[in-house]
Amino acid sequence: MSETHLSREAHDRLRAELSDLTTLGRIEIAHAIEAARALGDLKENGDYHAAKDTQGKMEARIRQIERLLAEAQIVEGGTGQAGGVVQPGSVVSVRYQGDDEVERYLIGSIEERVEGVAIASPASPLGQALMDHRKGDVVEFETPGGILKVEIVDVGA
Repeated sequence: MSETHLSREAHDRLRAELSDLTTLGRIEIAHAIEAARALGDLKENGDYHAAKDTQGKMEARIRQIERLLAEAQIVEGGTGQAGGVVQPGSVVSVRYQGDDEVERYLIGSIEERVEGVAIASPASPLGQALMDHRKGDVVEFETPGGILKVEIVDVGA
């Protein structure tokens, strides 16, 4: 099992989504399948096949959320950033070598969904390179296109 870093807000949102999917979601899809079955021949019943497809996707999402929550470590925004050190939950502003533009990344899970901030997993090459570094540090990481260098412009929560 690999550890997933989630904010309290993302953890609570995922718990609520899981609860909704395992109760109301399953009931609604069961009704849709039942209604489609009543239409007749299942081989050529588009409604039935669409409902079964939706059911499969919903069950996959349920398993995904259950796995995420089982592996989750809750990180609080602002903790771990004492002294400006990059940790899971940090929002890091970086400038790629040879570029004037500053980009912002949240070091964490894609489930965080922060508006206007890209996500970098702590396990990704960029995330690994940034971890435990501070504002002003220049780090490098390997990509399929070669080695990239970035300067840490700011570290926040």
